[in-house]
Amino acid sequence: MAGAIASRMSFSSLKRKQPKTFTVRIATMDAEMEFSCEVLDHDVPTEEPKTFHFLAKFYPENAEEELVQEITQHLFFLQVKKQILDEKIFCPPEASVLLASYAVQAKYGDYDPNVHKRGFLAQEELLPKRVINLYQMTPEMWEERITAWYAEHRGRARDEAEMEYLKIAQDLEMYGVNYFAIRNKKGTELLLGVDALGLHIYDPDNRLTPKISFPWNEIRNISYSDKEFTIKPLDKKIDVFKFNSSKLRVNKLILQLCIGNHDLFMRRRKADSLEVQQMKAQAREEKARKQMERQCLAREKQMREEAERTRDELERRLMQLKEEATMANEALMRSEETADLLAEKAQITEEEAKLLAQKAAEAEQEMQRIKATAIRTEEEKRLMEQKVLEAEMLALKMAEESERRAKEADQLKQDLQEARESERRAKQKLLEITSKSSYTSMNSSTTALSTDLPSFNLISESLSFDFKDTDMKRLSMEIEKEKVEYMEKSKHLQEQLNELKTEIEALKLKERETALDILHNENSSRGNSKHNTIKKPQAQGRRPICI
Repeated sequence: MAGAIASRMSFSSLKRKQPKTFTVRIATMDAEMEFSCEVLDHDVPTEEPKTFHFLAKFYPENAEEELVQEITQHLFFLQVKKQILDEKIFCPPEASVLLASYAVQAKYGDYDPNVHKRGFLAQEELLPKRVINLYQMTPEMWEERITAWYAEHRGRARDEAEMEYLKIAQDLEMYGVNYFAIRNKKGTELLLGVDALGLHIYDPDNRLTPKISFPWNEIRNISYSDKEFTIKPLDKKIDVFKFNSSKLRVNKLILQLCIGNHDLFMRRRKADSLEVQQMKAQAREEKARKQMERQCLAREKQMREEAERTRDELERRLMQLKEEATMANEALMRSEETADLLAEKAQITEEEAKLLAQKAAEAEQEMQRIKATAIRTEEEKRLMEQKVLEAEMLALKMAEESERRAKEADQLKQDLQEARESERRAKQKLLEITSKSSYTSMNSSTTALSTDLPSFNLISESLSFDFKDTDMKRLSMEIEKEKVEYMEKSKHLQEQLNELKTEIEALKLKERETALDILHNENSSRGNSKHNTIKKPQAQGRRPICI
């Protein structure tokens, strides 16, 4: 880590060989090694197996600048992540969700809704238990909010996601701070915090906001005698700050941390050594190479996705054409069936027309017969009238037979009336038959349906792409440009955090808030942070420190 932190961090299983001599097996994601070591100055428990945690002793002030090698960055990311989940570093709820989304991106890669279905984070430990217990939210609700931000990190490689995680984590108040219980001259219990920025004095109940801070560039000397520790500020007008620790060994550890952090603080503000410059140059070249590889992979992935989309579109179009052809064939079959039905119906209609024509001819014959009957009735009428005339003439001639013929004449008159009534009925019947007679003719035509089916030709065009090497100098300029864009992203990130905080605020259980939650909310409302606390200007002519 360019001298900033230890270069290995892992979990080791130990087997005892000799008194205080162990075989240590260190396993990381990239390698595994085994060596023997002897513990000289520690009380080692007799239980086996034993587990050692190899952790970073000094935290980087700016992880992006100081963590040069990718393996160092990954191991440090695992350490910081574990400390946040174990609540050794306080993290507000909204920042915990964002950090969890970057951790998921680092582990699973880009979000794919077809692969990362609901419940895929059920077995993952992503949020501190304090945050989970603080809100009335189910695991599914937490997963939904983490996944929403996880989907926005698409395109980030594992090392980029881990670096974004560290950038957010390094701004937390308790990041990189080692706390020690101390007492001042009056015997008041306090906490001493040592980190990459300086020394801080805290109340035991408030590990977030220091009562007073001593930046490394304002400290002239640090020393201890027995259990008394002395801090001499650079400004001689400020009194020396003294405190007591519980053990001499604690003073030695505090002094080691102070010397190491002060040395790194000053080294960061000087030009890098030749070795560090070479390491950074190699890291930049490696980063540029990996970026080019990622760009090539991204282009290939994009081309593959486009080809798959084109293939899917062609397959969809082909299926659509097949469905259209099937529908057209079905329509053609239906048309043929309809044509057959119409032809059969036309034949039936033609037979019915012939039958109607035959019935019309029969009706015509019946009309002719009725007309002939009517003609005969007329002749009978004329004959009857002639007989009446002859009878009258005969009556005149035969006066002597008038009485006898009178009855006959009455009878003849009665017959005449009946004949006239029959004649009237015959005429009426003739008129009715004449008015009801009609001729009916029907013409039918059939229409042939024809359906033309279009033919389709599917042509797949071949795509060609030219790959050109990216100029290394341009890549370096882009890397510098990313630093400028980081400030703009930070503003957007803060807006996202505020939105999430507002969204889940209604589900918070106030009675479960810890003291650190309350202190963090107070600091946020006042606008205090670990940086502006240290950057407060030192008052001129400061009075002696009384804590």
